[in-house]
Amino acid sequence: MGETLELEQVGIPCSLEREIETAEAASPGLVLAGFVSRFPSERLQVFGETEIRYLEALPAEQRRANLERYFGYAMPCVFVAKSQDLPQELVEIAGRAGVPLLRSRLKTAEFYRRLKPFLQEEFAPTTTLHGSFADIYGVGLFFTGPSGIGKSECVLDLVERGHRLVADDLLILKRRGADI
Repeated sequence: MGETLELEQVGIPCSLEREIETAEAASPGLVLAGFVSRFPSERLQVFGETEIRYLEALPAEQRRANLERYFGYAMPCVFVAKSQDLPQELVEIAGRAGVPLLRSRLKTAEFYRRLKPFLQEEFAPTTTLHGSFADIYGVGLFFTGPSGIGKSECVLDLVERGHRLVADDLLILKRRGADI
């Protein structure tokens, strides 16, 4: 997604091999101010202009303390939208924690718009079934059974009668959101 999200790694080079455990991304918001009781640190973190301006408005000691607390949690990486310049403390503390900093030229809303579908696709529960699948008047019909029993032939007969073949032999099912 580097090109799509227009990413560049900034700051102290860190490994990009951290595991992403969820399809969610979050802005740190109140966590930077010290409210950490509901901090979803397992999510990808996105700093928009609000977070950077907030950090810049803090006195240096307070900024350092807040960032030390923030990067005390394990997180996959931090994205910074809108090609913003980063406070030196952010770069230093993230590097010490081994958290990659990735900057994008995209505005925050556009960054989320491009990131979310990719994450939903990657984390969609998936299963593979053996059989044949046809669309009969808008209803899916799945034929399954032992190899050589005639599943494909049944579906081909339906196709000859004007119905549509969806898949033959191998069917990959994904669940996106609440839909199947």
